[in-house]
Amino acid sequence: MGLGVGAARRWRIPLIFSLSFLSLAILLGGCGGTDASKSASQAATKPAEPVVPEEIQQAAESLLGSESQVLVFGDLAKNGKQEFLAANVVPKTPTNNLPGTIVTRVVVAENADGKWAELLRCDEHLKNQKGFLGLTPLAAVTGWRLQYEQNDEKGLQLYFTPLKGTTDSHNLPIGVRWNPSTKRYQSLDRAYEHFLLESPSIQDARSVLR
Repeated sequence: MGLGVGAARRWRIPLIFSLSFLSLAILLGGCGGTDASKSASQAATKPAEPVVPEEIQQAAESLLGSESQVLVFGDLAKNGKQEFLAANVVPKTPTNNLPGTIVTRVVVAENADGKWAELLRCDEHLKNQKGFLGLTPLAAVTGWRLQYEQNDEKGLQLYFTPLKGTTDSHNLPIGVRWNPSTKRYQSLDRAYEHFLLESPSIQDARSVLR
């Protein structure tokens, strides 16, 4: 009879541990399910990116080609007119690991009486309808880091940093914004306070206050 009691006790110990591990597994499984449900719920409530209208996408492709990407559209200059910002974005690769949005060409276009007109172009240089923007590099630029933000009062603010190959040239960003006085996009001085005049020739491009 003593052997029977000892055997029963020996069997009870593994059984208790088994039940403990089973309870722990159920608890952890329940926590994982809660986290997964929470993540799914957050993804479902995340606002969707605005769909680019077909008309705007077609206009961007006519200006920059089929690989153009519309980055933002709407009343960008806060002047009541519809505009879009589009670019040829360089995809991320092992040889292109620079931070930010790297582009080769950029345009800002405006809808004027049902037709899209180009207001600003960035390719090898920065240009508008009047010529080359102040502070644009004299040497041709093959790639830029593009930053942009919307200001409720001043509208779209653009910052172009010229790059050299796949390494950062450490140049300061060139600020560009809509000038309501001249009614065109112009570059800003280094303090980003005053607009600069354009030049019809790249050789004569200089920083002249407007």
